[in-house]
Amino acid sequence: MKIVTIVTAGLVAMLSVAAAATPAAAHPYDQYIQGRSFFGALFGPSIARGVVSYPTNQKPGTIVVSTAQRRLYLVLGNGQALSYAIAVGAAGYAWSGINQVTDKREWPDWTPPGEMLQRRPDLPRHMAGGPNNPMGARAIYLGASLYRIHGSNDPDKIGQAVSSGCIRMTNQDVIDLYNRVQIGATVIVQ
Repeated sequence: MKIVTIVTAGLVAMLSVAAAATPAAAHPYDQYIQGRSFFGALFGPSIARGVVSYPTNQKPGTIVVSTAQRRLYLVLGNGQALSYAIAVGAAGYAWSGINQVTDKREWPDWTPPGEMLQRRPDLPRHMAGGPNNPMGARAIYLGASLYRIHGSNDPDKIGQAVSSGCIRMTNQDVIDLYNRVQIGATVIVQ
């Protein structure tokens, strides 16, 4: 019985520290962000964000998306990058190329393009930004294309090929990336 009490007290202390270390919400909707489900976290792909070794000639601030690895790398310099788990385009919707960040928005509205509405007529014609919007907490716009790097209200899909071409991240990760990336940054999707 003592072991259970000690473990429980330790868990409560850890949760208290984690809660104290969590920054205040930057946007009113940020309080609604949910992470991965318990089972998704246990059995799904690793979604931990972290600094990794990443030798490259790209300058710091460049985003490199590896669709095969389902990872996004923000080049930090000195042979390192910040690595994030992502969801990528489903079969037939994957793409590659070089673009630039042209805009960034918090809790963006979503207007599905005509091609998507033809495939999915059940989708709304427009949806205001918020916790139920599939664009998630932040969106990073890529050139004049219809593609975005954005959050997701379905974090269990991270690590999969499920989108119509956009790069999806957990809401926590897209907020982190949004705060680090600058408009004009190069984005390489390979």
